[in-house]
Amino acid sequence: MALYTCLHAGDKIGVVQKVAPNVYFHQGNIDKGHCNQGWIIFREFVLVIDSNFPSGAAEVLPKIKATTKKPIKYVVDTHHHGDHAYGNQTWAEAGATAIASEGALQEMKKYETGFFGGHPLGRWEWAAKSRADVRNSKLLPPQITFRKKMVFDDGQMRAELLYLGNAHTHGDVFVWLPRERILFSGDACVNGPYNYMGDGNSLDWPKTLDAAKALRPKTICPGHGAMANGSLIDDQKAYFITLQKQVLPLVKRKASLEQLTGQAEAIRAKVLKNKKISRYVGNKFADQLKKIYGDFTGQTLGRLDVVKESEKNK
Repeated sequence: MALYTCLHAGDKIGVVQKVAPNVYFHQGNIDKGHCNQGWIIFREFVLVIDSNFPSGAAEVLPKIKATTKKPIKYVVDTHHHGDHAYGNQTWAEAGATAIASEGALQEMKKYETGFFGGHPLGRWEWAAKSRADVRNSKLLPPQITFRKKMVFDDGQMRAELLYLGNAHTHGDVFVWLPRERILFSGDACVNGPYNYMGDGNSLDWPKTLDAAKALRPKTICPGHGAMANGSLIDDQKAYFITLQKQVLPLVKRKASLEQLTGQAEAIRAKVLKNKKISRYVGNKFADQLKKIYGDFTGQTLGRLDVVKESEKNK
């Protein structure tokens, strides 16, 4: 059984969903490690949201071509993780240029040491040990980066690429369609037990969600899980705030990490009683508590490697 298997109402895995005219959403199969993707059809080209793993890119590419004959010119990596950026080479071969925030590229340089001249075993190399699609491709960093905002507007369609602050990583990109009020959130906002917190900042994350909420989106296309209305941001934030409220008293009492770990199951049971956020509780729950504890105390705790997590989702 795959690590993240958990179906919820509204899940339409592998189905192309038309969100608005010229705007599409595709929910990836988490059992394969695939993220969700989207695409926006402009007058003269297509912009894809998230490159996925190579196998996910290969699956979605023909589905895009079934919706339009226009060339795929750009792919936006919402962050540096393998399930959102390792498919860049596949899209490049289809004619697309990869775009990401400056922060996402810096994160890639930090973790992809094999590519950037550091330790030969970066995350790509770890993934290649167990994923044939990674092994048979090659890492391609984004060729275009931006700091805070990048806009595509052809008079008919407008898409704003936004960096709103630290969240899931230190380089998360939101793709905002102001006319349609559609927000592609990447993993800064998910719909289900898919929150990996090891590369981000759990204390900044709710503030970043506030910035996203200020856009007043009507539709959220998350990085994982089913598409939802704008209230998804509230649920995601509520989950993090609830966990913080459970951890903070222990921090104030100077409880040890071992004492926190001993309370994890009791905290889990308490959170599961909250129907608004219970769907976010998964097998990473104890690690999420540890991450929040570490952010409160300033400690760097042993991070899970997101690639090793994704390897379990082949």
